[in-house]
Amino acid sequence: MPRTVLHDVFDLGQSAWLDTISRSLIASGGLAQWIDQGVVGVTTNPSIFEGAIAKTEDYDREIAEMAGRGKSASDIYEALTLQEVGAAADIMRPVYDRTKGQDGYVSLEVNPLLASDLASTVSEAKRLFSVLNRPNVMIKIPATPEGVAAVEQCIAAGVNVNATLIFSEEQYASVAEAYIKGLKARAAKGESLAVASVASVFVSRVDTAVDKALAAKGENSLCGTIAVDGIRLTYQRFKKIFSGAEWEALAARGAKVQRPLWASTGTKNPAYSDVKYVQELIGPDTVNTVPPATLTAFLDHGKARAAIENDLDGARTRMKRLNEAGVDLSAVCARLLADGLESFNGAFRSLLAAIETKAGKK
Repeated sequence: MPRTVLHDVFDLGQSAWLDTISRSLIASGGLAQWIDQGVVGVTTNPSIFEGAIAKTEDYDREIAEMAGRGKSASDIYEALTLQEVGAAADIMRPVYDRTKGQDGYVSLEVNPLLASDLASTVSEAKRLFSVLNRPNVMIKIPATPEGVAAVEQCIAAGVNVNATLIFSEEQYASVAEAYIKGLKARAAKGESLAVASVASVFVSRVDTAVDKALAAKGENSLCGTIAVDGIRLTYQRFKKIFSGAEWEALAARGAKVQRPLWASTGTKNPAYSDVKYVQELIGPDTVNTVPPATLTAFLDHGKARAAIENDLDGARTRMKRLNEAGVDLSAVCARLLADGLESFNGAFRSLLAAIETKAGKK
């Protein structure tokens, strides 16, 4: 296949993952076509599965068949999602092998209703990882306080983890430190440190919320800047955490950095570039998981250039100005986390209700 801009981005150190999954994408060869164009991973979430299962007829026959055998809506949901994630992981396996375990991953989220239950989240993550039984699967865990603790325990248990719903630099740092603690626990037991993890930091939602707060204060000059600035400063935190003697000792035993993954990178404000949250965030040791429409736009007119460390002094200045304008970014990010959890919970409940309807139980 011809070389694309995604291959150029990969050469700059960033991996492009696809933020969607569906039966039709897998069965039609669409996922394989994305791989040919330079995609090297897949992410999913409850909202994506709601669209794939509840809003199409692709799964109706299987839902009816499983319901006829007495399976609950939760059982049916799990069977279908495990099936799709497993199939996608098998398609991605050559990428995993070719990149020596750096890429080729497919993520499946734990039940989002468990986000405040540490023990249940850990148990669910271990079980799903074991059932899928593939080295190129990651289990997504929301980065609530309980979720951060779950990340540490799951890494210690050898489960590949995608920590998700990260909005602030501080929240990111807590996840990175949990990853390192999990690796240390494995090192103390003499176990392999070949455990994979990414930390999914959400981008465009920050601009949506901050722009609204700025508009209410009549301060428009900072609109459309804060999300990218925040990511650039978070990347500096990443470089600091994964450096120094302590980290080098772990790396010498086979540990890999927990790459930051830029999520929610589709542009929501039509006044901004449709590739803003891809093109401005390219840099080494990072991942960008991109919705299909944005990825298509980037393939069409995106440019491959390292930009993640551009204008760091300006970023710090704008963050200071944001605070002076009376916008509390920490509070905004806390609200976004709560809203993100509720959104995933709502999608999960809606999906279960749709399965019950399709199964004739409602």
